[in-house]
Amino acid sequence: MIRLFDLFFSSVGILLLLPLFLLIYILIIIESKGGGFYMQNRVGKNGIDFKLIKFRSMRVGSDKKSLITIGECDPRMTKMGYLIRRLKLDELPQLFNVLKGEMSLVGPRPEVRKYVDLYTPEQVRVLTVRPGITDYASIEYINENEILGNVTNPEKVYIEEIIPRKIHLNMKYINNQSVKEYFKIIFLTFGRVNKKTN
Repeated sequence: MIRLFDLFFSSVGILLLLPLFLLIYILIIIESKGGGFYMQNRVGKNGIDFKLIKFRSMRVGSDKKSLITIGECDPRMTKMGYLIRRLKLDELPQLFNVLKGEMSLVGPRPEVRKYVDLYTPEQVRVLTVRPGITDYASIEYINENEILGNVTNPEKVYIEEIIPRKIHLNMKYINNQSVKEYFKIIFLTFGRVNKKTN
């Protein structure tokens, strides 16, 4: 049932948002060299890698320096990138990942292989479901970049504190998957994003 909702909402969302997609893409490539999309290998269900799609918010090659975005004013970020990240518009192309079946609207955020390789046997359980665009961890850590921007060793904090806490929140959905929880998380996400941007 949830997969049917994913197919419906991702299809409708892509059709309705196509003009916005085009506008954002054009503004990105006008401001900085490179394409408008950024694709990165992430680990999906059953540990299978897939290409996650986002609007590019940083200069080309920035991910070679660090996989973590640090603070709201990361110097690698473009002006357009700052805006779309603040409004969470950089995540919209993931609707294509949902349509393809690589992701769901709701589920644990997919991680890069580097950090998945550090998971404990218990934490690997997050790979038993489709990763998602949003979940309880995404809602709680909507200001993750700001948190990491205020510590001296962002990667250490991310690995030792944020990842375990996120996975704990992931389990809340994994252990209670239902249509009710699915819609609850979607509405909570819209409310949290709206509060952050106002």
